[in-house]
Amino acid sequence: MSDVSESSGVDRGSVHSPPLGRWLWLVGATILVAGVLFGYDQGVIAGALIGIEKEWDVSTRLVEVITSWVTLGALVGALVAGTVADRIGRRAAVLAAAVLFVAGAIVEAAAPSPTVLVVGRLIVGFGVGVASVAAPLYAAEMAPSRVRGRFVSIYQFGITFGIFLAYLIDQLLSSGDSWRAMLGVSAVPAILLVLLILPSTDTPRWYLTKGRTADARRAVERIRPDDPDAGMAEIEEAIAEDVPQASWGEVFSRRWRTPLLLGIGLAVFQQVTGINAIIYYANKIFAAAGFESVADQTAATTWAIGAVNVLATLIAVAFVDRLGRRPLLLAGLVGMAVSLTAVGFAFRSLADIPEDPVTQTARVTNSGVIALVGLVVYIASFAFSLGPVVWTLINEIFPRSIRGRGVSVATAFNWGSAWLVSQFFLSLTDSIGQAATFWLFAALCVVAFGWIWRFVPETRGRSLEEIEEMWVERDRAVA
Repeated sequence: MSDVSESSGVDRGSVHSPPLGRWLWLVGATILVAGVLFGYDQGVIAGALIGIEKEWDVSTRLVEVITSWVTLGALVGALVAGTVADRIGRRAAVLAAAVLFVAGAIVEAAAPSPTVLVVGRLIVGFGVGVASVAAPLYAAEMAPSRVRGRFVSIYQFGITFGIFLAYLIDQLLSSGDSWRAMLGVSAVPAILLVLLILPSTDTPRWYLTKGRTADARRAVERIRPDDPDAGMAEIEEAIAEDVPQASWGEVFSRRWRTPLLLGIGLAVFQQVTGINAIIYYANKIFAAAGFESVADQTAATTWAIGAVNVLATLIAVAFVDRLGRRPLLLAGLVGMAVSLTAVGFAFRSLADIPEDPVTQTARVTNSGVIALVGLVVYIASFAFSLGPVVWTLINEIFPRSIRGRGVSVATAFNWGSAWLVSQFFLSLTDSIGQAATFWLFAALCVVAFGWIWRFVPETRGRSLEEIEEMWVERDRAVA
């Protein structure tokens, strides 16, 4: 897989900052829609599960499979996406992801049985995994360096907006048994993604690595018409400076063990602190918290989870380079731990509700408000910390020679952890109760806080070369 963080755009920070051309706006729109698709397919299942359970009377275990197997597909898709993007191109990989989205959405919407629905979820998940690698890579290599961070952030913002959009569609369709329409709607932005990517070119960098100089030149002329000669020279220079990709043996060698363990740890803690359980099962959580009607559940999910997630993500975009990575991570984990503890107590009080219907209604209302506020704080805390900052760090801490494969390993652990949480969340709540489950997530937030405080360095203001040298110096000190 190519090096996203070191990949050349077409401008290394020239003195002049010409306005973005129409082709770069097309690239930005493509990246945004790819992120929206990713987020939509993560969030839509929260509302669709209600209709699925009504139509097929599925067991808790099958509900978990329907929900979580999209992450299994994403795990496989992410593992092969780097190789696919290198072989057929970044543009073609994004196009393939869009086609998978369309196919998966059609299978989901027309599924005659739960088994076929699971197959559709796997297809969609595979598309999610490919898009999660190919879209940011496409953005990083197409955008000039002065706006590269902004273009990659567009994808992250698109994910959160897609989750919100999915919840909003769920809310609009909640009055009927419209789960097929909820899942099928994702074909619309997927088709839009196809229409956006078709007139685009691949990245100049990929063309040059394949010896297609004329195609690279045409691509540069599109995205940097002010000075294509300088753009070509900068990309050629960046490719000449690339280091050979390390073997898998070197990736797992003692020399790079520290950054590898940090990348894996960050990826795992992002998931085991509960985020996907809440995103996937938000409606069920609010139903258990006392929101009786489907409309109330979907409304709470839409605004308390979806909208807050979008808005709080902007905090990270604004402050990650001002305040640093560690402060945002640590502050977010404090908010997550406190809010999850409060949500646990809210569910504990629900378990103690007396049988009197009048008293029960009052207790459900009070506890539901506590759960709602707690989840709002949790989502906001996650969205400005573990959500975007973890991926910033993962793409910074690996040395150039192992960065592609190191990020792949961390991504695989991330999707694997997401699958474990979403696969067993309902079974865990059935086994130990909602309160204990949320307290378990809170305890994992405390563990993550201590681990980050002790082991994760601050990378703000450090070049990638300086970060690499830091690991070399630590290895020398240990030796």
